[in-house]
Amino acid sequence: MDIVFHGAAGEVTGSCHLLEVGGKRVLLDCGMVQGDRKADTRNAADFPFDPKSIDVLVLSHAHIDHTGRVPLLVKRGFSGPIYTHPATVDLATIMLADCAHIAAMDAEWDNKHLQPGQPPTVPLYTQEAVDDAAKAMRPVAYNEPTEILPGVNLTLRDAGHILGSATVELAAAENGTTRRLVFSGDLGPTGTPILCDPAPVPAADLVVMESTYGDRLHKSRQDTIAELADIFAAAHRDGGNVVIPAFAVGRTQELLYFFAEHFDEWSLGEFRIFLDSPMAIRVTQAYDRHEDLFDAGAKALWAEKPHPLKLPNLTLSQDGETSRGINAIHHHAVILAGSGMCTGGRIRHHLRHNLANPAAHIVFVGYQANGTLGRSIVEGAKHVHLLGDEIPVRAHVHTVGGLSAHADKDGLSAWYGKIPEHPPVCLVHGEDPGRSKLAGALKVRWGCKVTLPIPDLRVTV
Repeated sequence: MDIVFHGAAGEVTGSCHLLEVGGKRVLLDCGMVQGDRKADTRNAADFPFDPKSIDVLVLSHAHIDHTGRVPLLVKRGFSGPIYTHPATVDLATIMLADCAHIAAMDAEWDNKHLQPGQPPTVPLYTQEAVDDAAKAMRPVAYNEPTEILPGVNLTLRDAGHILGSATVELAAAENGTTRRLVFSGDLGPTGTPILCDPAPVPAADLVVMESTYGDRLHKSRQDTIAELADIFAAAHRDGGNVVIPAFAVGRTQELLYFFAEHFDEWSLGEFRIFLDSPMAIRVTQAYDRHEDLFDAGAKALWAEKPHPLKLPNLTLSQDGETSRGINAIHHHAVILAGSGMCTGGRIRHHLRHNLANPAAHIVFVGYQANGTLGRSIVEGAKHVHLLGDEIPVRAHVHTVGGLSAHADKDGLSAWYGKIPEHPPVCLVHGEDPGRSKLAGALKVRWGCKVTLPIPDLRVTV
């Protein structure tokens, strides 16, 4: 059994790994590259393998950097089944439809401004390809071994990252021996609201593990709550808006959870709260449909406190007119909008109307990849180019790291350390030098062999 790394090998997006076993090919994830200035070109490029040659696709979770090229894979000839958790089926269909819609809108805009002799823009894929991909999805519950190919069994375990996120275990019998590859997917931290903690795996011959925060420690949950409380107190005092670039899946729901839990403590009744993301609204409704996956604390909050979707001052902004109306509000509004790295979506309009206001507070609650607008603002840019204008950055900028949906370096090490005999590990989904530092820490603490894959590297399990 061999694995060939084709994506997220030295970067944090574009997850894609090819497993070859018994003459069959299993693809692990098929994600988009995000944040890179050449992302559009890279996403439209040919796959480094023939899509028709792939027998099975397994998805770890619904985030676009893990699923975003699935419809393109189908469009270009993949016709096999797609195995993933039922909640991921639900969320991925929402997110991929949004991708198709954005691609269509971008193509329409480009084609209205064609230069003479310039070929028209064609969307990466359409809703038809999304529908075809959705039809191929086969739900697999946690902890229920499923034969996906002759002699190849798949087991999904809760990764605690977002709803339905899974660690993937593939056990393959070859020449009378069973070999086990474990792909962590994205691992969440312990104690995350709503979600259960990442589940341990009982055995592995090779571990492919994410390393997003391989060189960092997150703030404690208690310190994070205190930091958010201070931000809202300052915003109330300063009189400006609180603008939060929020990822539609996971981070938005966690924030709404905190708003319900601390509604009175943070004086949130004195703000108008806007969830300005149709996709985040649909995703939050999907969370409602999968309450069976919640941890005990979330189940209790949903039953006892104001429902996070029914806060008395929460406006769900579905249409463009409502979204544009928010831009006329300059004080005591809390605005959650995507995209989380500010690379597109409604958040860019809200930043345009708030970045120059010294009374406003911009709160980053997730990872900001290299090359993104969010990364520029976090790193202290004094001016940013936004929607055709140069906007001065006068607002207060906060980075609340304790809300990450990824385990930090200690969390990653602890999860790996529970695997018996500490098998070899390949670190993916991380930028250098972060993953290099994690590799060193794993070697020292657990005495394991660590590989840092680059694209097209082949490793035998």
